[in-house]
Amino acid sequence: MAENIVENSIENEMQSSYIDYAMSVIVGRALPDARDGLKPAQRRILYAMYRLNNLHDQQTKKSARVVGEVIGKYHPHGDMAAYETLVRMAQDFSMNHMLVEGQGNMGSVDGDPPAAQRYTEVRLRKIAEEMLVDMDKESVPFMPNFDNTETEPVVLPSKVPNLMINGSSGIAVGVATNILPHNLREVCSAIAAYLDNMEITPQELLNYVKGPDFPTGGIVFYDGRLIESYIKGRGSVTIRARVSIEKEKRGERIVINEIPYTVNKASLIEKIGNLVKDRVIEGISDLRDESDKKGIRISIELKANTNPDYVLNALYKHTQLQITMPVMNVAVLGNRLLNLNIRDMIKIFVEHRFGVVINRTNYDLRIANQRKHIVDGLIIATGDIDNVVAIIRGSANSSGAKEALMAKYGITEAQAAAILDMKLSKLTNLEVNNLKAEKEELENSINYYNSVLGSKEKVYQIIKDETKEIAEKYGIDRRTAIETSELVEIENEDLIKDEDSIIILTKDGYMKRLPMDVYKNQGRGGRGVISIDLKEGDFVKQVVRCMTKDYLLVITSAGRVYWLKGYVVPEGGRYAQGKAAVNLISIAEGERIEQIINTRDFSGKNLIFATRRGRIKSTKAELFSRPRANGIRAIKLNEDDIVVGVCLSTGGSNVFLATRNGKAIRFMESDLRHMGRVASGVRGIRLKPNDELVDVVVADPKKNIITITERGYGKATLLERYRLQRRGGGGVINLKVTEKTGKVVRVLDGEQDDNVIIFNSKGLSIRFNANAIRVTGRNASGVRLMKLEADAKVVDAQIVGKEM
Repeated sequence: MAENIVENSIENEMQSSYIDYAMSVIVGRALPDARDGLKPAQRRILYAMYRLNNLHDQQTKKSARVVGEVIGKYHPHGDMAAYETLVRMAQDFSMNHMLVEGQGNMGSVDGDPPAAQRYTEVRLRKIAEEMLVDMDKESVPFMPNFDNTETEPVVLPSKVPNLMINGSSGIAVGVATNILPHNLREVCSAIAAYLDNMEITPQELLNYVKGPDFPTGGIVFYDGRLIESYIKGRGSVTIRARVSIEKEKRGERIVINEIPYTVNKASLIEKIGNLVKDRVIEGISDLRDESDKKGIRISIELKANTNPDYVLNALYKHTQLQITMPVMNVAVLGNRLLNLNIRDMIKIFVEHRFGVVINRTNYDLRIANQRKHIVDGLIIATGDIDNVVAIIRGSANSSGAKEALMAKYGITEAQAAAILDMKLSKLTNLEVNNLKAEKEELENSINYYNSVLGSKEKVYQIIKDETKEIAEKYGIDRRTAIETSELVEIENEDLIKDEDSIIILTKDGYMKRLPMDVYKNQGRGGRGVISIDLKEGDFVKQVVRCMTKDYLLVITSAGRVYWLKGYVVPEGGRYAQGKAAVNLISIAEGERIEQIINTRDFSGKNLIFATRRGRIKSTKAELFSRPRANGIRAIKLNEDDIVVGVCLSTGGSNVFLATRNGKAIRFMESDLRHMGRVASGVRGIRLKPNDELVDVVVADPKKNIITITERGYGKATLLERYRLQRRGGGGVINLKVTEKTGKVVRVLDGEQDDNVIIFNSKGLSIRFNANAIRVTGRNASGVRLMKLEADAKVVDAQIVGKEM
């Protein structure tokens, strides 16, 4: 026998096989039918229960009995998969209208699994039977089951618009669906509106369907994305928990009574607890799950003076108290995959019901005609009963009697058989009259059936009446509230309190944010308090005062500028180490942060850069208003040069440069022309050998120049004591540097009622009022501002505003 070998490329074979497999999963398992809204597994379960007489008015049966029937006759897959599908149809938090009534543990909104199928019992709910009614009237097509030993319905007759009221979700191969559940009464009203006007638009149908209605309630935002899902079949919906604020003697309490659809309550509570533990959300003192049989109740106790709106915004942002679900109205119709808008779903349901009513009516008409045919024969027989009896008695057997009756009265074999089967009780006058009444009733029914089959309007009216009846019998009040106001997206900044803070930067690139109130005023000359826990060999390099929502410009040793919001720097206690800056901004390998400056507004301002080798440059600040993630160049540097100071200026200011060995120069900013970002700048001060520039200040002539040294000494001198020079000169004496004072590390411009914070290399800080620093001449060594250990030195200082 010759072999029949067909050559085919593996690419074509894989493509063909994969498409076949994908369509098999799409049509046969994962997606619902657009007509009855059921996936194959759900339809088979309902049909199996119907055949088992497992109805709403019968005793419940073990779930294992139903699962065995389903997988044995109709659905040859795992029993657990079938049981999970059965259980879901019995969960009040999964379906608006449960199709199965369950007894026993059927799972919970906390994600608890159901009891084993041998323990639970089920039966159909009455509304599910409405989906199966007329099943035996040839109203829907049947097909062989997987082994051709049984038949099963291709689709259920379904008086109930199940696809829209219970929704559906599923993932197939290359396609997914997520159809939202809706209120039965609203959907039935929309169907009636469609039947009244089949040209109605999706937009007009939204006058009837107000929005999704979830079994778990909650609040839905009626926005453009949701409307788009009804018009185009794809969009999204934002669902928010329903909460209330309760006032207590000790403060306020947030109570959650309804959570968004599909959210696991236990996971939600655990997430809130973790956020409180990690200090992502502050102001919560206690969290309790007080849910019971009456419903969900999650109690969140707030600390005194905590704004509940702030906590709620944080919860909406960081937890599933507010979720956004995609809407993908994808369903199958036969072997077609359809993307449906609201009108499409209603149209398909009506067309399906139209076919069911026609098929059902044809069946009823055929049965009525058959019965009338029999009744006509019985009436003939009862009208001449004596001869009928004589014919029967004179016949040798029933076959002979049947033939004799057919010959005598011209009746059919079926009529003759009915006469032979007639009981003697049918010969009474009452029974004869009943036959005549039945004939009349059958004739009326036949006329009605024929009129229905001959009129589309009557079919549509039947659909309308039956839909209305379903709404009246099973309709429930809307659970989900519709919020028509525009949803305001909660940004990270909305959850941040704009408070006065200090940003600390260490030599090794660690950053930390501390609230300003950590630093209490002390007298000058003290030892200070701990500000940061330092690694061995690390020291505080810079301190920046800012509000938490301020923009920080981060300038690196390579002369690049990055943006960083103050709140992005993690807040820590005084004993915390901080977070590595490389985790906050995308600085290149080998770069280190040299300077951080703070600004809230770049408008009309200049950035003045000063380098260690005495160069200076003025650039319009707006050039740095949109730094990229990988930073932008701020100044071109020589190999041995770094940025030592950057400050903001409004133009026309006094620029003050200070060197490490105690020299300084003051000149007008007008001496600096504006340069581009890539320029290297001009000479600001002529440095002597072994000296370097340490700081730049845009000074106010009415303020003092406060100079601070590395050994904790400092002095204040009126700016006017420094004569105005031209840029590029050698400068004048700023401070008399001695072994006792150490070299200059920072200069500030401040007033007598300003507060000053000094940080040393051990992580200690001290805060005091500037009036504690004696105002002296230029050639002075100053007074002790901070007592230092032998191996410690001052690394930074900041003006932090007025005395409070």
